[in-house]
Amino acid sequence: MPNDVVRRGRLAGERSGEMMHFLSSMMADRHIADADILVDIAHVMMLAKQRILDSETACGLLSALLALYDDGIPESAFDDRFEDVHAGIEAHLVATLGEDVGGRMHMGRSRNDEVAACIRIRLREDLLRQLAILGRLREALLAIADEHRETVMPGFTHLQHAQPTTLAHHMLAYEQMFSRDAARLTGAFARVNCSPLGAAAFASTGYPINREYTASLLGFDGVIENTMDAVASRDFALEVLADLAIMMTGVSRLCEELVLWTSSFVRFVTLDDSFCSTSSIMPQKKNPDTAEIMRAKAASVLGACTAAFTTVKGLPMSYNRDLQELTPALWRGVRDAKQSTSLLAGMLATATFDPVRMEEEAGKGLSTATDLADMLVRTYDLPFRTAHSIVGRAARNGSLALSALDDAAVEITGSSLSKRGLTDEEIRVALDVRKSLDQKKATGSPAPAIVRAAIEERRTKLAADREAQERVAESVRESIGALIRDARRISREQ
Repeated sequence: MPNDVVRRGRLAGERSGEMMHFLSSMMADRHIADADILVDIAHVMMLAKQRILDSETACGLLSALLALYDDGIPESAFDDRFEDVHAGIEAHLVATLGEDVGGRMHMGRSRNDEVAACIRIRLREDLLRQLAILGRLREALLAIADEHRETVMPGFTHLQHAQPTTLAHHMLAYEQMFSRDAARLTGAFARVNCSPLGAAAFASTGYPINREYTASLLGFDGVIENTMDAVASRDFALEVLADLAIMMTGVSRLCEELVLWTSSFVRFVTLDDSFCSTSSIMPQKKNPDTAEIMRAKAASVLGACTAAFTTVKGLPMSYNRDLQELTPALWRGVRDAKQSTSLLAGMLATATFDPVRMEEEAGKGLSTATDLADMLVRTYDLPFRTAHSIVGRAARNGSLALSALDDAAVEITGSSLSKRGLTDEEIRVALDVRKSLDQKKATGSPAPAIVRAAIEERRTKLAADREAQERVAESVRESIGALIRDARRISREQ
């Protein structure tokens, strides 16, 4: 097994297995091992371009690194005797090429800027995957909305029947919520995709390096200018975790509704069996376990976010080893968010909604009482607060019939509404659920015509978001593809 080439000079004595495991970041480093090979290749190519490395040494290093890129990193590089995978890979190169070649790769850099670059490379990949999943989730919501533009249902405040709406309107609310999540993560991507390479430990290096060159090789949009900030800051990770925590809060809210809607009390939706479980003792049970676990995953992501913020908040400049503990929280948050949103998209795409059952509930709880009050304002020139009081008093007395409204009007204003011309037919029309919806024609309202236009607008926005995301993804793919092709060419020149 290769020796720990980092520790051997300054430190003596053997560490216990417990100590090595405690200090090692290997479990989290498996997430960034492939990125580390890319960073190593770009760094060696820069050293060669700047004539810091001679061509023979550069070719030897590139050949060995390309073999790791093609065949995978050997398991020995992940041994806990190394503090991290970066030391493990370097030890492997020293063992393979000899120290005169393998020992030169680390010129002009530190593990501090190296690991920060690797985290950013892996995180930008995860962000692109998460954005693609959010696209599928938004598409599923829009498909439900399009199918159920005229499916009326009760809207709720305080979990009480409030006003009628449509299932389409309800789903569009979540689509816009997840659209904002996509916008936040897209903004975060721009701050993630900056290169810390060349910062070294924090004060850069006396070698004539070219930071902009390594940044371009790896598909970064630029460099983080201040070298201390480059290695000491993890605000890019905090921002992503915060954005994911917000996103998962929305996921949890939607899952909470799906759990309620599947219950025998509500019966608005049936989830596909593949997303449900049964009881080990009660054979009749069909439980919405996937949605329930997603609610818990929201807590996990928020916990990862809190852990990351708490890790960073007390750290002085510049690099501190505490940051090693932030990285597992980052990967846990990213993983749980990605899995949850992917499964949620599939769960929604296979769900079956019950329009008849929804319509049964749409008018309950006197949910069109506001429309009745509005009619009294428009037709009989009552102040809204007076009309609100009359309808509210009648509702308290248990009826919105003409006689009940008259009694309430007399109590509040001293005169009846029927004497002013109010009829049973006007009340019936005002309380009709579908007429209530048709009247609501302001932007973003639940009227079917407004919803139809909103769906088309949201589909256009989703298509534009996907196109922009694909351009970014393609740019990254092209940069990495060019890096590997150039490295192969250079390695063959010797």
